[in-house]
Amino acid sequence: MDIKRILILGGGTAGWLAANHLGKALEHRQDVSVMLVESPDIPIIGVGEGTVPAIRQSLKRFGISESEFIRQCDVTFKQSIKFVNWMDKDRHGAENFYHHLFDMPSPLGEDLTQHWLANRQQAYGDLVSPQHKVCEAGRAPKRITHSEYEGALGYAYHLNAAKFAKLLADNAIRRFNVEHIKAKVCEVMLKDNGEIASLETDNRGSISADFYIDCSGFESLLIDKTLKVPFVDKSHQLFADKAIAVQVPIGEEEAIPPYTLATAHQAGWIWDIALTHRRGVGFVYSSKYMDDAMALKKLSHYLGQDVAQYQYRVLPMKLGYRREFLHKNCLALGLAQGFLEPLEATSILLTDFAAGYIANRLPKDSEALALLAEQFNRVMTYAWERVVEFIKMHYCLSDRSDSAFWVDNRDPATIPCELNSRLKLWRDHAPIRQDFFSKFEVFDLENYLYVLYGMHYPTNTQVASEQQREAWQVQGKQIANLAEHLVNELPAHRDLLEKIAKYGMQRC
Repeated sequence: MDIKRILILGGGTAGWLAANHLGKALEHRQDVSVMLVESPDIPIIGVGEGTVPAIRQSLKRFGISESEFIRQCDVTFKQSIKFVNWMDKDRHGAENFYHHLFDMPSPLGEDLTQHWLANRQQAYGDLVSPQHKVCEAGRAPKRITHSEYEGALGYAYHLNAAKFAKLLADNAIRRFNVEHIKAKVCEVMLKDNGEIASLETDNRGSISADFYIDCSGFESLLIDKTLKVPFVDKSHQLFADKAIAVQVPIGEEEAIPPYTLATAHQAGWIWDIALTHRRGVGFVYSSKYMDDAMALKKLSHYLGQDVAQYQYRVLPMKLGYRREFLHKNCLALGLAQGFLEPLEATSILLTDFAAGYIANRLPKDSEALALLAEQFNRVMTYAWERVVEFIKMHYCLSDRSDSAFWVDNRDPATIPCELNSRLKLWRDHAPIRQDFFSKFEVFDLENYLYVLYGMHYPTNTQVASEQQREAWQVQGKQIANLAEHLVNELPAHRDLLEKIAKYGMQRC
């Protein structure tokens, strides 16, 4: 059977990202149609509202103006995740922090990791990248004269999830002729071979397609409730299984940090994301180590005001992913595919990655779909496992001992085998590019370097020649000078956002 009709179930960020990826890939194919069916009464969850730099390439590919994106979605720039109090305060000081930066470390050529290991006199990010000082100074990653999607430094975005979904929807419908159907699915019909045959809706009758994409969120109506694809639970490795999310207004003159703030507490951590007119704050915690009442009390303490005065949501988080992501004639994306807590903004990252992958490899018929499924499931399982390891690394490297939560995170039985092997290897030698041999590493060398040495991982120092040490010192000074230059030349974050809102940026 040829694949001519594609149906996406569910809107939100996942559904409309998929619609744009497919629309772009099929824009010259008149024989294939894409429709998106969503219920008009299901709200967007919007956990985290943060992205990673790869989203810039997708938005540019979709033909979306960065200026309009920033104007319409309350966007702010994100150059880093600033991790606060993830290390023991007695050893590393109260309010200890490090940056997981979005610009490449050691941009002038020489890898300065060994130089840092030999001295450890300043924060790793501060030595290897000018972006550390730019973030701390509250500067933007670009100037108004930069073209759209270009900048002096690497960056991603913070955004309003509901407005982002609407922007993606408008683009998919207008530019790629995606059909938008508002209807509630009442029943899913199956074929004799177990494939999905059609969706029975409340106001559009029976809707059928050749290929279905499940973006129905945690409900997972197709991949879970209908096709019964098993779930791979990861709660024995990642403990934070609940979040309290709240939106707090900010003043129009208040400075906007150009990074996500991730502050650790005794049973998890707090995200703090500043948009143009509000902060999105989330208290992430493990229900094994803290109850809801204490979590609310701790969040109120963090905010300096009673959280009960605002509308807040308590969100249970089922940690893990589907054993198969592409099963029969159904693909799961977004929260239907899995969820691993919002640390490092992995939800949008994995959705964008998977949607782009399937759009570029869309099979022409059911036979090709079956062949693709094995490869796709293998790739996505590899990607998800590496993400589990990267998130776990933040917890198991911490030397905090002020609660059972942090002590238990260092229990070897909770650390994935591959991560444990890598950490043992990196005791003697700092990570190198060859350690990340797959093209499907969602987090790569630079990401690991910033986190490992931001958290003071004790890699042994290698012997270096006097000439090499002098070269490192010269380059370290050059990076420091570049940082000073950028701090002086780049605009304050809010100032740039206001200029973009007024004037826009030059299209590429």
